[in-house]
Amino acid sequence: MAAERLWAPWRLQYIRGEKPGECIFCAKPAIDDDSALIVRRGDRCFVMLNAYPYTSGHAMIAPYAHVADLAALDDATARELIALTQQSIKAIRLAYSPQGFNVGANLGTVAGAGVADHLHFHVVPRWEGDTNFTSVIGEVRVLPESLDDTLRNLKDAFARL
Repeated sequence: MAAERLWAPWRLQYIRGEKPGECIFCAKPAIDDDSALIVRRGDRCFVMLNAYPYTSGHAMIAPYAHVADLAALDDATARELIALTQQSIKAIRLAYSPQGFNVGANLGTVAGAGVADHLHFHVVPRWEGDTNFTSVIGEVRVLPESLDDTLRNLKDAFARL
């Protein structure tokens, strides 16, 4: 029997620990939405896919302003951040029918933030059994679709809200 292989070439940069020299949350909104994996833009915040997702549909919501501290956001930006987080949950639910979500922010490097100097929320859809032996033992995530497919699916779901 031939061995099965899981291919995820987009993760190689992450595995090698190669990080861009610029803040992704500042740089991505300046380029086209598809290349930046942006699925929704607001006046003060935006929603983009995580390029190294835990599950299909893993989204991040960030303000355009380069701010690290949630408490430092002005009221209008904080409201839009929460509103886009709510919309992301609705869109992901519409596109993928998850059984639950992990939603939150890691504030500071010691709290697990990969990009500590630019506040962002994660919305991670979850399903029963989605953390299996491959994720736990092999430290590998198995995603059923490409990021391009996820981008199209979530853009379509946001359009239907």
